[in-house]
Amino acid sequence: MAKAENKTQPTDVSPRDFIAGISHAGRKADAETLLTWLEEITGLPPRMWGPSIIGFGRYHYKYATGREGEFLMTGFSPRKASMVVYVLPGYRDMSELLAKLGKHRIGSSCLYINKLSDVDMEVLARIVTDGLAYMRENYETWDT
Repeated sequence: MAKAENKTQPTDVSPRDFIAGISHAGRKADAETLLTWLEEITGLPPRMWGPSIIGFGRYHYKYATGREGEFLMTGFSPRKASMVVYVLPGYRDMSELLAKLGKHRIGSSCLYINKLSDVDMEVLARIVTDGLAYMRENYETWDT
């Protein structure tokens, strides 16, 4: 199967410019905090992926079907309803950490947070760094 293009691709938009355009004051403040915090936690530069995701690092995936592509290793999106933190490849067995995190919801690789003050940032750091370690051990990864 030919390499299909992922719909969500890196762009040249500045993550800081994107955040500056957020109208919701609380979401904007949390996004500014997460941007700096994730830069420190990951040691990676931020990059916009599509119109609304700020990603850190990237990895190559290949499914059993033959479909392959690249995507961010971790990141976030300040959405209208909640802040979404992307923890790839998902949550495997993180039930203990998630129980300590605070108020949140999860999807397969999405962690939904209403506001950062609802969660324990040290626990979130452990979740993010665990996800990055897993990605680096199991996939071809890049720091850009």
